Amino acid sequence: MKYGHYSDYDLRTHEQWPFRCPSWTPMPDGKKNVVILGCSHTWGVGLEPHETWVHDVSKHNTERLRYWNLGQPGAGADSVVRILYSCQKVINPNIILVCWPEISRRERMENIPLDWDGKHLPTNVLGSDKRLRYETNQTDFNNFYKNLFFLEKFAENHGCKTFHTFADTVIDIKQWNKSLNVIEDYTLRNCWPYWDKFTARKLNTQPSKARDGKHYGEENHKRFAQIVLERFSAKLK
Repeated sequence: MKYGHYSDYDLRTHEQWPFRCPSWTPMPDGKKNVVILGCSHTWGVGLEPHETWVHDVSKHNTERLRYWNLGQPGAGADSVVRILYSCQKVINPNIILVCWPEISRRERMENIPLDWDGKHLPTNVLGSDKRLRYETNQTDFNNFYKNLFFLEKFAENHGCKTFHTFADTVIDIKQWNKSLNVIEDYTLRNCWPYWDKFTARKLNTQPSKARDGKHYGEENHKRFAQIVLERFSAKLK
């Protein structure tokens, strides 16, 4: 099925930033597919693939699970959900792990030509863009809840487990469903620096930055992956 930019079988509509995952053509058999969704923090801008939180999480239970990093730089909740639906008949996910971006972002459904191959894709609009001047805190939250609904409805219809994390700011989503798997106290942003009384035995005070000087660094990613596995590993199977 395909209508405009929405599809249930065509991830090529998202190749403005190639995904950091293996090729799905042909799709290998024999394992459950874990789709990991998010923005540049999930893709790993400024970091090598092996330095990202997704890489560390993807080493868990590989006898049963196969991981697909479908994070896309600039993505907001709109893009996260569109990517999820686009992978339905390509990857057929069994588990959805999402690191939600900032909720002020929107996906603008214009036909933006890409110079490098002539494709026309939507554009991700970030919170500082003047085209968002009429958006408010209320519309930001309601747009996010819309996308949360569509993600959970996808999971319900296809029998997927869902796991929710946040890149920058935690949103209270358990107010709608207390059974959701959510990390509510840590984000990728606030998980470093931290005090590790068991291993480091020292106060880590220096921020960690990626090579671009803007995104979170390898220490954030390693600590975040550790938290994700501490909270979710028993259910990631």
